Amino acid sequence: MNAIPFSVLDLSPVPMGASVADALHNSADLARHAEGLGYRRYWLAEHHSMPGIASAATSVVIGHVAAATRHIRVGAGGIMLPNHSPLQVAEQFGTLEALFPGRIDLGLGRAPGTDGATSAALRRTLAGSADHFPADVVELLNYFGPADALARVRAVPGEGMEIPVWILGSSLFGAELAAELGLPYAFASHFAPDYVVEALELYRSRFRPSDRLAKPYAMVGLNVYAADDDATGRLLFTSIQQQFLALRRGNPGLLPPPDGEIEARMSPQEAAGVRRALAFSAIGGPEAVRDRIAALLALAKPDEVMVAAQIYDHAARKRSYSILADVLRDSGLGTLGA
Repeated sequence: MNAIPFSVLDLSPVPMGASVADALHNSADLARHAEGLGYRRYWLAEHHSMPGIASAATSVVIGHVAAATRHIRVGAGGIMLPNHSPLQVAEQFGTLEALFPGRIDLGLGRAPGTDGATSAALRRTLAGSADHFPADVVELLNYFGPADALARVRAVPGEGMEIPVWILGSSLFGAELAAELGLPYAFASHFAPDYVVEALELYRSRFRPSDRLAKPYAMVGLNVYAADDDATGRLLFTSIQQQFLALRRGNPGLLPPPDGEIEARMSPQEAAGVRRALAFSAIGGPEAVRDRIAALLALAKPDEVMVAAQIYDHAARKRSYSILADVLRDSGLGTLGA
């Protein structure tokens, strides 16, 4: 098995007892830490009306993180395109690329990243938004094309900029679209792993080379909760279990501290649902994390891995990424610093 790059996905978690300002400060600090460890990218995700996630204004937070780092690629994993006009996204990311040349990535998703009422507040209308996603992606790509002084609408900044654009997804739809457009593809297996193998196989089999990408390039999401021992890793993991449970019960909130008794408070159906959603996870001490990552890489065969870790304690979160870096170097499963 060839070693592959590993990157970081950050939802800017807001832990209980902390503020949004604390969460954004922690994101910049974790990005510097990840950069020092050699992770390839640092992506932030767009979610709305969720008290435990501080990255709603994703392009603003990307600028904050890029300014706090020196060379790590920073981007969106992703921007939910139906919430925005393609021109707005082109201008925002053109501005980021102008400020941080050669370091900005743009991942695009078609989900709302929130509930229906908030979607309506964001968009003012929900008519056909997700259905227009392929056309909106093409429009956005065109705004990044060569400057045309005769064009009636121009993305300034944006036009003529070589900003990598990714398609994100958790179903076969995104895989097929990324293949058709010749774009890199990222699968959200860290919270929806059911179709990861099928989606990557579809993407690779139908990929059409483009000016942007000569051959398919697929990334998968992976939760990693690494600690010095298995018991501590499992305890850290209980924060995201609680957060997923609250979301499924319709009551999203701040990221809670670890709770070793959380599974006992779930119904069998809830426990099965949370377990299924978070199945693409590596949890425990270094050996357990290594073995689990090896198994998941053999299953999905990705070209890159994006690691998420919703850990309550910031120091423990940084420690998890450090342990993972050591595991990758010692095992040869992943490359850092590439």
